[in-house]
Amino acid sequence: MKSGLVTGIAVVLCATAGAAVAQDVITQRRDGMKNMGRQMEAIKAVTDARGDTRPLVERIDTMLALYTGLPALFPAGSGTGETRALPAIWSDRAGFEQMDATMVTQLGVLRAAAAAGDVAATTAAYGQVGATCVACHRTYRGPAR
Repeated sequence: MKSGLVTGIAVVLCATAGAAVAQDVITQRRDGMKNMGRQMEAIKAVTDARGDTRPLVERIDTMLALYTGLPALFPAGSGTGETRALPAIWSDRAGFEQMDATMVTQLGVLRAAAAAGDVAATTAAYGQVGATCVACHRTYRGPAR
């Protein structure tokens, strides 16, 4: 009898811990994406003003840090709760990871253009990063609730 009770408590604790871990990773990725949006807004302000792009490298490095590890923020079991992640992230994991790799590549192009101080190339690369965001959201992100 006691072992059944202990087992039941253990199952409940594991389920609760799993839900807490899932929500923690959801919070991490949500915060990362909000930060990405802030970085993109700041970059757009500089390119619209045709300003010095070299200081943008630090912002782009922040975005690269997020996307370099992004798939790890979508572990199995983290598709429920307060998330807009679509099941396609897990059912088409290879496609999701390829989309992430494309983003890392695009951010690398953006970084190189910004570091060179080339406003026209930075603007063009910014557009490609934005297009990659849109393509990923279209496939892997659900509508606002």
